[in-house]
Amino acid sequence: MRRVPARPPGLLPGLALLALLLVYAGAGPYAGPCSPTDIDYGALSAPPGAGHWFGTNRIGQDVFAQTARGLRESLLIGLSVALTGTAFAALVGTCAGYAGGWTDRALTFVVDLFLVVPGFLVLVVLAPPLRRAGWAGYAGALAALGWMLTARAVRGMALSLRERPYVTAARYMGVRPLRIVRRHILPHMTSFLITHATVATAGAVISEAGLSYFGFGVQPPDVSLGTLLADSTEVALAYPWMFFFPAGLLFCFVLAVNLIGEALRSALDPSAVRAEVPA
Repeated sequence: MRRVPARPPGLLPGLALLALLLVYAGAGPYAGPCSPTDIDYGALSAPPGAGHWFGTNRIGQDVFAQTARGLRESLLIGLSVALTGTAFAALVGTCAGYAGGWTDRALTFVVDLFLVVPGFLVLVVLAPPLRRAGWAGYAGALAALGWMLTARAVRGMALSLRERPYVTAARYMGVRPLRIVRRHILPHMTSFLITHATVATAGAVISEAGLSYFGFGVQPPDVSLGTLLADSTEVALAYPWMFFFPAGLLFCFVLAVNLIGEALRSALDPSAVRAEVPA
């Protein structure tokens, strides 16, 4: 028997690409020749060059700085949504699966109720008040509408784990439920939760970009990758640098997160053991 390599093949490329994106998002607005708020009236829709590395948009703003600022906003929303949604789903799913009985029925009813709610329409209705809350408001709304399927998956895992002999023995020994969950239930869900949170980050960034693209997400003066894509769609062919730099960064982020998520799944999945095939 041999185990899967401790360092899955996609991990290092994914981490390297993600690190570059994080550095660009953090330092980009200040490292370029212009800040995100500067306007160069002498270089409207200028192509990439020495003065503007990624060119300028239609009102003379530096695309390099604007894209870095938009990437940072999108990453903040994506990470907040993934961490908050995964934590809440783990809490609800574990409580429902381990407790059983009326607790399971009540929580499952709430999950099913949220599943039938049209999330996009809710976000459209909530868009005006969310604008006053900034990116944190959109992150909270996306997290509140995206945890249900994960909670159902966690519930199924908890239902299976609570029947394991060591969990049954702990219950008969009088161990408190909270301690059982912390010591015997949650550790067996760690690989699933970490992998899900990683991939959910990319999904949240895409969702935010889609909402902002249709005008229901981040609003000026804030920017995100979605708003940058929306503003440059009409001139994507005439001035491609305005569209393809934000689109390329969105693609690179999703690729990096997917590589890391797949690598984590392979490394953390306890069933990822392969038999040595004889030659």
